[in-house]
Amino acid sequence: MALTKPNIIFLMTDQQRWDCIGRFNQHIKTPTLDRLADEGIVFSQAVCQAPMCVPSRSSMMFGLYPSQIGVRTNRDGLDDEDGFPIPPLPELLRRQGYQTAGFGKTHWNHGRRSHPSARGFEVRAIGLGRDSGHYEENALMMDEDDPEGLSAYYEETRDYGSGEENVLGYIGRTSEVPMHRHRDGWVAEQCKKFIEHGLDGSRPLFLYLSFLKPHAGFNVPKEFEDWYRLEDIPDIEQPPWELEQGTHVEEEALIHGEGGSRYWDRRQMWERMSVMERRRTTLRYWANCSWLDHYFGEVLDGLRSKGYLDNALIVFVSDHGEMLGERRFRFSKYCLFESSVRVPMILSGSWIPAEMRGITDDRPAELIDLVPTLAKASGAELNPVLPGLDLLAGKRRTGTFCEFHRTTDDERFAAPSVMWRKRDWKLIMSLPGPLDDADSRLKELKGELYHLKEDPGEWFNLYRDERFTAIREQMTSELLMHLAITWTRGPSFGRAEFGNAEFYSPSLEPR
Repeated sequence: MALTKPNIIFLMTDQQRWDCIGRFNQHIKTPTLDRLADEGIVFSQAVCQAPMCVPSRSSMMFGLYPSQIGVRTNRDGLDDEDGFPIPPLPELLRRQGYQTAGFGKTHWNHGRRSHPSARGFEVRAIGLGRDSGHYEENALMMDEDDPEGLSAYYEETRDYGSGEENVLGYIGRTSEVPMHRHRDGWVAEQCKKFIEHGLDGSRPLFLYLSFLKPHAGFNVPKEFEDWYRLEDIPDIEQPPWELEQGTHVEEEALIHGEGGSRYWDRRQMWERMSVMERRRTTLRYWANCSWLDHYFGEVLDGLRSKGYLDNALIVFVSDHGEMLGERRFRFSKYCLFESSVRVPMILSGSWIPAEMRGITDDRPAELIDLVPTLAKASGAELNPVLPGLDLLAGKRRTGTFCEFHRTTDDERFAAPSVMWRKRDWKLIMSLPGPLDDADSRLKELKGELYHLKEDPGEWFNLYRDERFTAIREQMTSELLMHLAITWTRGPSFGRAEFGNAEFYSPSLEPR
């Protein structure tokens, strides 16, 4: 392994399923990611820490669980930048001497501050408008550089609803907006311009490129839509039951009719569609994955031409998955089922030891493992408050953890649902209703136990099946000890006490 610090290239998508890379899906065309997989490590059992954007991304960038940093839902954010528990990844690497450049979505949801910082990024470009709530200090925003392109994109998607996730957003369309005037296209072009004219050859590079898709809406350029045929798209297998019963999403699934849940509105529409209409949604989702893969390839080619891949650690990951019509036409994320919580994760590049290249690693892995992995590669010692592991060090955890929080109709926090996952088994514990009186309602606790090896769709809940009492009790004990160890390590004592401490302190022994 090279002795100098590697350039760190961080590639990210939004809402890309774990099985939407060529390594795991023979139907999908992702040649760039397939090449990274062949030259690196694919983590086949990786999960996110929250099945929604803001807490997942905040958790990943700080290397702490959502409840440790107080960002549990998409309505949360860390606005008190002087009180961060620890510096986020871009600032961490900037302190290690890196040139830091970020292109695209972070979605840390700190737009409520009057002057939000870029959190360690020296160069920043965001494919949104200043009024979107995601402006960062000194960032170039798309509405400043190409307002006509951004307007054209919004006009094409104006019927797609909040987050572009209504039924029309998932149906999508063949886009008439030129690729470079899409938000992701503009971000890719800004990144390529930076590679051509903005690199500081005297410092190692941390380049972050994060796209908004394949998150709905599914408007996709014809060039990539034409990569697929409806006849080749497999149908989505559905469970034998009609309703989610005894699960952490049961309440939402039981709200029917006018004014009901977004899930039920989508389900009623999808049940009326033809098989080919349903396949069209899958096709457009896959086509968006292929389109972004194309941009990743262009950016990596540019870095290669400048010699920046001669000594590089390349990361590819997504923030969470997408249900894409499974479980009786469930779309988006917002649950702890496999297609929502599992994520694609690849570590590649010349920094990867030769004996580790081209392998599929089945260790339990989490998004919070990226901070200690990249920090260690940058030469920093690992802070013991971090619950994550250095993925290149060969350590192995027992299982993986994910937490899911909602708000109730009256805006209170809902009681959480938590997941403990092993390769062949998954345990979910949940409590309906608000958090503030949860202690008095523990008898309402719900449990789910799924044998993933035999039941990959998680259709059959074995929690109360006496044949599986031993594995249920074992996983419950492991979950409780994981929480106890994590919260004992910190920084559960709060941001105020830890806020101004150095992330990597000489007084802290590395793990």
